[in-house]
Amino acid sequence: MIPSPPASRSREEPDGRRVRRLHFDVEARPFLVLFELTRACELACAHCRADAVRSPDPGELDTAEVTAVLDDLASLGAPRPIVVLTGGDPLRRADLTRLVRHATRSGLRVAISPAGTPRASAARFDALRQAGAGTVSLSIDGQSAAAHDAFRRVAGSFVWTVDAVRAARSVGLRVQVNTTVSRETVLELPGICRLVAELGASLWSVFFLVPVGRGRDLGALSADETEDVLAFLAKVSHVVPLKTTEAPHYRRIASGAPLAGSTSPPGPLYHELLRRLEALRVAPLDPRAREPRWRSPLAVGDGRGVVFVSHVGDVSPSGFLPLVVGNVREEPLTAIYAQAPLLAALRDPDRLSGRCGRCELRAVCGGSRAQAWARSGDPLGEDPSCSYDPGVAVRVLQGDGAPA
Repeated sequence: MIPSPPASRSREEPDGRRVRRLHFDVEARPFLVLFELTRACELACAHCRADAVRSPDPGELDTAEVTAVLDDLASLGAPRPIVVLTGGDPLRRADLTRLVRHATRSGLRVAISPAGTPRASAARFDALRQAGAGTVSLSIDGQSAAAHDAFRRVAGSFVWTVDAVRAARSVGLRVQVNTTVSRETVLELPGICRLVAELGASLWSVFFLVPVGRGRDLGALSADETEDVLAFLAKVSHVVPLKTTEAPHYRRIASGAPLAGSTSPPGPLYHELLRRLEALRVAPLDPRAREPRWRSPLAVGDGRGVVFVSHVGDVSPSGFLPLVVGNVREEPLTAIYAQAPLLAALRDPDRLSGRCGRCELRAVCGGSRAQAWARSGDPLGEDPSCSYDPGVAVRVLQGDGAPA
C-alpha cells in the first residue's frame, strides 16, 4: 500500500543489491501513519486485530476531526508522512473521497486499505485516484477461494478481492497485496506468491501473525518456523517485490550482513515451501539474479517511524501494539508522537532487553515490539519470534554498513 518513500535513497552495494536508506528523522516525526477511519466491515476475518463489526461506531472521528489530524501532519512540511487510510473497511466512510482529496491537496501521500468486498469497485477506485490516492492494498490469504474464504469467513471474498486488484490496476492505482502468515495459512504462501506475480501487484506485504484481537485464536509460527519462512521470502524476492510486517528480522536475512551470532540452517518448512513453489513452475529462483524489483527493507517499526490512530482517536505504536499513548481529540498527533514516553523508548535501541538488547542489529531491526508485548507483556523485551542468538559484533552495522 505504500508509495515509494519520499525520503529514501537507493544505491548499489558491492554484492549488487540495492540498499534503501531512510533520510527521515523518525525521532521528530512519523514516517508512516496508519489511520483507522472505522471498524465497520462486512467481513469477519479470523485474524482481525480490530475485532471489526458490521456497523460504524457512533463515537468514531467525524470528518472535521479527521481533517484536523491531516492538517496537523501536513504542517510538518516536507518530507511529510505517508498516510494509510484503513479500517475495518474505509470504503464504509461516505466521506472517504473527500478526506483523500483534502490530504493530497495538503501535500500528504495517501494510500487506501479497503476490505475485499463488492464495494471495492473500479468506479470507487477511480474516484479515489482522481482525488489523489496513489496506492490500494488488498488482502489475499489463500491461493484458492476455499482457503481464502475460510480465513476471511465470508463466501465470495476471494473473487471479490481478485476482481478488486484488477479494478484498481485498471484505473491506474498501484496495488499492494497483504498476506497474514499463521499456521493456518503458511503452506498457502507459494500459491499466493504466484498469484501476486500474475496479478501484477507492485508489492507483496507479508504480515506475521501477532496474537491480538481475533488473532489470539490462531496459531502463530515458532521462531524456527518464522526463520524458515523468512528464508523462503528472501528466495522469492527476485520473483515478486516484498516486505514483511512484524518480522523485522527479515532485515538480517535480506542484508546478507556478516554476523557473529548463530541461527540454524533452513529447516523442513523452508524446503516444503520451496518444493511447493517449484511444483507451481514459478520463475527460476536464481539468488544471483539482479532484478530491479529487489527491495531492501526500511528500518522503521512500531513507534519508530510508525504510529497508529484508531477510529476514536486513540494513538498507539501500531495496530498490533494497542498501548494507548494519547488521543488526537485532546492533543495533536505530532506532539503525541514526539513526546509520548513509550514512543520515545521504542525509538531507543539501548532500552531493549534480552536478546534484542544484545543484538548487533538492534539499531536497524530492534525486533517486533508487538510480538514482544503480545507474548510477554513487555514492549521492550526480546522478540520471541526471532531465533537469532546474538554474538559479539564483527563489525558495526550502522552508517554505511547498515541495511535500511
